[in-house]
Amino acid sequence: MPSGASAGAIRRHYDVSPAFYRLWLGEGLVYSAALWEAGDSLESAQRRKIDYHIAEAGASKKQRVLDIGCGWGALLSRLVEHHGVEKAVGLTLSPSQAGCVARDPRIEVRLESWADHRPSDRYDSIVSIGAFEHFARVEDSEEQKAASYAEFFRKCRGILRPEGRLSLQTFAYGSARRRADALSSESTRFLAEEIFPETDPPRLANIAEAIEGSFEIVRLRNDRLDYARTCREWMNRLRENRAAAVAEVGEETVSKYERYLTYSYIGFRTGRLDLYRLTLAPIPETWKPS
Repeated sequence: MPSGASAGAIRRHYDVSPAFYRLWLGEGLVYSAALWEAGDSLESAQRRKIDYHIAEAGASKKQRVLDIGCGWGALLSRLVEHHGVEKAVGLTLSPSQAGCVARDPRIEVRLESWADHRPSDRYDSIVSIGAFEHFARVEDSEEQKAASYAEFFRKCRGILRPEGRLSLQTFAYGSARRRADALSSESTRFLAEEIFPETDPPRLANIAEAIEGSFEIVRLRNDRLDYARTCREWMNRLRENRAAAVAEVGEETVSKYERYLTYSYIGFRTGRLDLYRLTLAPIPETWKPS
């Protein structure tokens, strides 16, 4: 069975309160790094990020598209409302998130993990934004992490049409310091214990190794400064709406999130954390080594 954060751990973080998250994420409730250009608002940069992944996955006007870790449903809505997708399926382990997904007959949201997903037919495209980080735990051995990551890509390969694409976004440990140093740092311990329990992000090497036999990398971007800018915008909005946030979830929770966003901003700004956007193409099923 793949490792990673349990349903309980996911709910501990993402079920805090949609109203609280809306105060600093914005009305779209998009909880991942935006894709910025000069003059952008947070909202326009988040739309650009969503459209980027839809384009990279080749999802526009397709029949069936899967969003693994669909959050509150921003990408699902964008797929059916602006990109002509006939059926958009989202997976989440958070009942709070599932309850916020737009009610649309073209959208189906399921409270289940990728490992348990058994679709009736293959998908034309798969997108996964901000879920891969949760697929391993700090206490896992390197072998356990490698097995979990590889199983995820094998699963995606098996439910994706041969001509399809997987567009993946994940934050990861950066190359500015060794993994062992990152694991022993105060910020990593705080994030693992107080913000993202049962979660340990990957390294780029983990991803490169895990896709072997399942996918090839078509495109890879490291947009860590985009995540730093996103965290800074979230921090500013939380500061502006602090009184309302405290009224919603209490002083202790707000203080924890302020600390979390500060650590994250510093991590992405200094290169201790990276933000990868990968476009992946499945290895042809008929491929044989020469």
